[in-house]
Amino acid sequence: MDARTIIAKLRDQHEPTQAELSWFAHGLANGGVTDAQVGAFAMAACVNGLGEEARVALTLAMRDSGDVLSWDLGAPAIDKHSTGGIGDCVSLMLAPMLAACGVFVPMISGRGLGHTGGTLDKLEAIPGVATDVDEAKFRKITKDVGCAIVSASGDIAPADRRLYAVRDVTSTVESIDLITASILSKKLAAGLDALILDVKCGSGAFMETREDAMALANALVRTSNGAGCATAALVTDMSQPLAPSAGNALEVAEIMEALTAPKNSRLIELSLGLGAELLVLAGVESDGAIAARKLGDTLESGKAAEKFDEMIAALGGPTSFSQDWRRRLPEANVIREIASPVTGCVTSIDGRAIGMGVVHMGGGRLRGGERLDPSVGYSDVASIGQIIEKGQPIAKLHAASERAAQMAEKSLLGAFTLSDTVVETPNLIMERVG
Repeated sequence: MDARTIIAKLRDQHEPTQAELSWFAHGLANGGVTDAQVGAFAMAACVNGLGEEARVALTLAMRDSGDVLSWDLGAPAIDKHSTGGIGDCVSLMLAPMLAACGVFVPMISGRGLGHTGGTLDKLEAIPGVATDVDEAKFRKITKDVGCAIVSASGDIAPADRRLYAVRDVTSTVESIDLITASILSKKLAAGLDALILDVKCGSGAFMETREDAMALANALVRTSNGAGCATAALVTDMSQPLAPSAGNALEVAEIMEALTAPKNSRLIELSLGLGAELLVLAGVESDGAIAARKLGDTLESGKAAEKFDEMIAALGGPTSFSQDWRRRLPEANVIREIASPVTGCVTSIDGRAIGMGVVHMGGGRLRGGERLDPSVGYSDVASIGQIIEKGQPIAKLHAASERAAQMAEKSLLGAFTLSDTVVETPNLIMERVG
């Protein structure tokens, strides 16, 4: 086999065979194909598509390009993945909730990408926490605590790491086939029994239209099920931040409020919805309503907070974090309210602008490897449908300096549209796929 033949087949709209895709994936991992060939492959896949059978084959080949974990824990190993949004800190909350229900959550997560925050960056806003652990420690935390949120080792789906780097500089990131193979190759390498996907849709998501979000959700679900992992997806609203905060430490604060003093919120609603689907997929519960109540009980009883504390301590953070989290999380130098310049109902929010506001304050990365300021961001962000009087706060700003605060305030105000028209808060869960 050779790369040129495989690329030519894709160029001419012929699906490569499973053997050819396996060969190419191993070439990605071991350097057997050049960057030019990787770029040509990505562009041909982006323009012509792969087809369902080839998409499954590529996903499995990329999964098998490195280590594939397996578990023998006496209960299902399950996980959740989000396609990314603003104020989306569900993973930090759902993993301990599920662990408190008796299942295991070996969650391999990522860092911030573009305007969206990363689960690992949020977790590492807690002093002492380190998510770069070896496989032995990952297994021990998962077995002992029930959940572990860690970064991918260099041995997990190395083909994806190479392909993603080339896609980023060749304008092929948007390919649904390549997005699907990228997400699932890493998730399936974790040896999961079941997976729930949260596909975001709206101004703060990578897929802004419902049509695009549904297309991605269908591709992910069909591919993951085709690869042998029980999977479903929820398409969820990202026309506004999920939690009313954006920024690493600020989102951890939202999680701690929900774990220690739960009350109705979009964050809890989505965590219950995703978790219930996952418990049913894994065969732990037969009814979604019963599963949701079981998950809710882990919040009310404090068991989810206990699991979170155990995980944080195992990752190097403080013990009993849930008891004194307010004094342990970092605070920004400049904290002030942002007043609305007009009276009106919030009719739309540009989530991407809010996310980039956090990035430019130092809470996200403009270039790989940059150090983050975990304290910066926005909190108490107004929601769609909320009526605000002129001069009332539309959000609270957390910045490192007065200069950064001025720029971030302008960015935040530009993200909001207020009018005389009164609108309702959009439904959070839009569709179920699978």
